[in-house]
Amino acid sequence: MSSADVLSHRPGAVRRLQPTLASHLAFTLGSAALLMVMYSLLRLALLLYNHEQIGTTPASVFAEAFFNGLRFDLRLVVYACAPLLLSVLSVHAMRARRLHVIWLTLFASLTLFLGVSELDFYREFHQRLNSLVFQYLEEDLNTVLSMIWYGFPVVRYLIAWALATLVLAWLFIRIERSTRPRDGQLASAWYWRVVVFILCLLVAVIAARGTLKQGPPLRWGDAYTTDSMFANHLGLNGTLTLVDAAKNSFSDHRDHAWKSTLPEDEALKVVRGMLLGEHDTLVDADKAAVRRIYQPPQANTLPVRNVVVILMESFAGRWVGALGSDANITPNFDRLSKEGLLFKRFFSNGTHTHQGMFATMACFPNLPSFEYLMRTPEGGHQFSGLPQLLSARDYDDVYVYNGNFQWDNQSGFFSNQGMRRFIGREDFVDPVYIDPTWGVSDQDMFDRGAQELAKMDQQKPFYALLQTLSNHTPYALPKDLPVEPVTGHGSYNEHLTAMRYADWALGQFFEKAKQQPYYKNTLFVVLGDHGFVSSKQLTEMDLFRFNVPLLLIAPGIQDQFGTSRETVGTQVDVVPTIMGRLGGDVQHQCWGRDLLSLPEGDQGTGVIKPSGSDQTVAIIDGGKILIQPKELPARLYEYRLGADAEVKVLQDDPDEAAMHKRLEAFLQSATQSLLNNRSGAVSGKAD
Repeated sequence: MSSADVLSHRPGAVRRLQPTLASHLAFTLGSAALLMVMYSLLRLALLLYNHEQIGTTPASVFAEAFFNGLRFDLRLVVYACAPLLLSVLSVHAMRARRLHVIWLTLFASLTLFLGVSELDFYREFHQRLNSLVFQYLEEDLNTVLSMIWYGFPVVRYLIAWALATLVLAWLFIRIERSTRPRDGQLASAWYWRVVVFILCLLVAVIAARGTLKQGPPLRWGDAYTTDSMFANHLGLNGTLTLVDAAKNSFSDHRDHAWKSTLPEDEALKVVRGMLLGEHDTLVDADKAAVRRIYQPPQANTLPVRNVVVILMESFAGRWVGALGSDANITPNFDRLSKEGLLFKRFFSNGTHTHQGMFATMACFPNLPSFEYLMRTPEGGHQFSGLPQLLSARDYDDVYVYNGNFQWDNQSGFFSNQGMRRFIGREDFVDPVYIDPTWGVSDQDMFDRGAQELAKMDQQKPFYALLQTLSNHTPYALPKDLPVEPVTGHGSYNEHLTAMRYADWALGQFFEKAKQQPYYKNTLFVVLGDHGFVSSKQLTEMDLFRFNVPLLLIAPGIQDQFGTSRETVGTQVDVVPTIMGRLGGDVQHQCWGRDLLSLPEGDQGTGVIKPSGSDQTVAIIDGGKILIQPKELPARLYEYRLGADAEVKVLQDDPDEAAMHKRLEAFLQSATQSLLNNRSGAVSGKAD
């Protein structure tokens, strides 16, 4: 019989093994140390798993990131150990060590699970865990689970997580046993426990705040102490960034909308100066920010009547040969670019398909707190998009897509905007390949798109949206690929293979389209919905995730406008540019401009923002980009894209103040327009 058993049968002896303050604090500190080690190991795993992001960054920078990470990890450890600290006030609570071990194991296991999940999350998005997690959970759960199951090594991760949880449980038990009070020690008096609790509470508050200074507690910006965005991201704690995102996701998103920083009249004046040109006449000035009648110059129109928009999934400009890549990923697009007008400095407004769709087709920007506009009540407003403007001209329409239109509320949003015909996953018969997650392959989508366009009534004009999907995890690729798989690019091989396949399918579509009568009077608009991550990250905005090609193909376009443009544009410029080629007066309230009717010397401008809860915003003006992270100073860069892409920080630049003011005015006015339901071509309900 053990000494504990003997004591448990001796009257009056129980108090001799009551937990002491020293033993309880030792148990608490030992457990905290184990958690700190675990979080540092997770950070190391994130570094190694995404080692392609290291580049030429010296080890000292990552050492600084790990030091920064300790501060964030310590905050999380305080939360984990809070029940143990509260137990100091009660001998009975301190005695419940088995419950403490269970709590610590569950907490550690959950945060370990998040850490393991974050390995691929960061590789995919170059962001720590954020509101994207909740956005996906709000979608069709079966599709999300299928995407995860087929796109990532789920079984391997679950086994590793389960085994690591068992190891953690064993270690917490060992810490508990090694810190038990020795025989003969007496429990501390109540007043000592209160004193120690107050001291522990003070230490815990300081640790949770992350600083001894007055002012705000530790913020995510405190991790941004180096010139390497990868190192700065490593300094954060994924569990904490997810908790912050949860607070925002489950509160009224309007509470986190862009706050006004300029007088309303001043903001309107600035934004109208940005978007209105000599061919625009402002209307409803007292009701709408930039509602105007646009009169395209007759000399800038084209002999076209139909419009086909092709939105290419993850068609990153970094890998497009026509934009400087030598990887031979997009030979078909490169060939087509020689037949049309290519914009070389074009950007997506966001970093997900959701933002690419509504920015391109509804010409409304990606705004803080409204990144998933099509799924919010504000998405039910009327905008000035292609469906509204061309439906008013009695155009027929068709939207062909690989997947299910319920995803991202596409059918609900676009039908409300004026589209009538939707052909999605359930409408394909005997496809070449159907992915268990998303739908049919790009080959099938383009084949069906070609068939539908060929059947359109040639007596009426039409517009169409063809949207690809194969270049998205898990990649919807047929078993017998018609292209050579990409090699030599490490973890990007599969992604680039999917991009090469999408490019091949695009080429096949154009071969069919060129045989049809409608081709000679149709404007084709080919662009990426967004890019994807790269081993080289130019700025904190990760420009490679925004840079996409825009290609216009139409009869006579090269004779009139040349073969390429360096003009800066974003997806909100697509609709005005289309309307400018069709000709005829049009009333709209697009938050972009006709890129082919800009004033002499105007290099173009655009406002961009990543998806998720990252509230960083930026304005691009010609060859400069001003990036404004939340709660941090703005930074101005000179940038260059293409094969030799690079950036340079600009100090004391005379353009910085004006760019910052335009950025503030644009976001403020667009947000108010949306909230007041005054974003359409005509007066909204609030008017």
